[in-house]
Amino acid sequence: MFDSLLVANRGEIARRILRTAQRMDVKTVVVYSEADAQLPFVAEADEAILIGPGAPAQSYLDAMRVLEAARAAGAAAVHPGYGFLAENAGFARAVADAGLIWVGPSPDAIERMGDKVNARNLMEDAGVPVAAGTREPVGDVDAAVAAAETVGYPLMVKASAGGGGIGMSVARDEAQLRKAFETARTRAERFFGDPAILLERYVEHARHVEVQILGLADGRVVALGERDCSVQRRHQKVVEETPSPGVRAELRERMLAAAVRAGEAVGYVGAGTVECLVDPAAQEFVFLEMNTRLQVEHPITELVTGLDLVELQLRIAGGQDVSDAVGDVAPRGHAVEMRVYAEDPVRFFPAPGTITEWREPAGEGIRVDSGYVAGNVVTPFYDPLLAKLCVHGVDRPDAVQRAREAVAAFEIGGLQNNLPLFTELLAYEPFTSGDYDTGVIDRMRS
Repeated sequence: MFDSLLVANRGEIARRILRTAQRMDVKTVVVYSEADAQLPFVAEADEAILIGPGAPAQSYLDAMRVLEAARAAGAAAVHPGYGFLAENAGFARAVADAGLIWVGPSPDAIERMGDKVNARNLMEDAGVPVAAGTREPVGDVDAAVAAAETVGYPLMVKASAGGGGIGMSVARDEAQLRKAFETARTRAERFFGDPAILLERYVEHARHVEVQILGLADGRVVALGERDCSVQRRHQKVVEETPSPGVRAELRERMLAAAVRAGEAVGYVGAGTVECLVDPAAQEFVFLEMNTRLQVEHPITELVTGLDLVELQLRIAGGQDVSDAVGDVAPRGHAVEMRVYAEDPVRFFPAPGTITEWREPAGEGIRVDSGYVAGNVVTPFYDPLLAKLCVHGVDRPDAVQRAREAVAAFEIGGLQNNLPLFTELLAYEPFTSGDYDTGVIDRMRS
């Protein structure tokens, strides 16, 4: 096992990784920007290295600055967290070329899964169900209209590179397709530097369900259950739960088996996630994408399995056999995660500012992974995620009730946040009954 680790991230995920690494007696190093100098993760690491100003391109996204910091600190390994450089194959290669250990899958696996068209084709060839769609990027709007005649409406139009729902939209006819295509292409070029567009048949009233996989050092891949991520705003997740109330036992078995095949198809090592769209009425699913990193919502899998996914990542990267730890895992109870953002709870616009009050809920079955404390400033440079409020109960009704109590007890002052959204959602019958899909917030507000 390596003895030192650089965490190439910030905020709550940096703190989360630090906790496990320090428990394992691994020396911890963080990099930070000038804007983050006062955040808790900087003080909690064994060593902290300033790498630039607040703008991500000049700090957390500057691969060479991060790598230079790792070398300067004598770190043996690098954990990228999620976002920033986590799914940058070039950075993963640079880490390995520098003689350091990359805590994640191979650069080849990251590259193959990073392009949605290539990933979709690879999964189809591996026998994983995929939605009807284009096997090659669509170059222009006329080609998109022609492809639509074969694929059929409604269509999901999305960037082949990148993620986060950026530029994604649904087209139900040719006029909508022409508009959606140009919008998606422009945003794909701006955010990802790649204008390639993928068209797929849109699954009506779908649930967004993902499977947590773990690629072991001996080449085997195991599945650690699924998470339902259907509560979204702007195509981005805001509440997740496990197990999914929309997945029956037979479908769950097929999804987990397909996720294992997906991991095996790319020789996956470490923690990853296979995302799917589920038709709850037909109890069928199709592959959406693979995230070649630790997910934001990993805590709820930890709550129901008792595993520490970060520890497993570190041990696998260090060449250790973790088969015994994951061999007989049987999820227990139900868990829910709510992403607490500094944002307008109605329009969902970011709301940076100074936190004047911060009181986290505590008690049995409550876990808070936070990146801030009172007095900290939430800047406009980064995603406005403040904390992940997670609860675990003996069953879904117990977990939902515990979530209500935890939300009511969470006190944040000085800036807008989305806690009121959770209060509203946790009283909304379609959610409390478990009978909801990715349009649940829009319908709740209509």
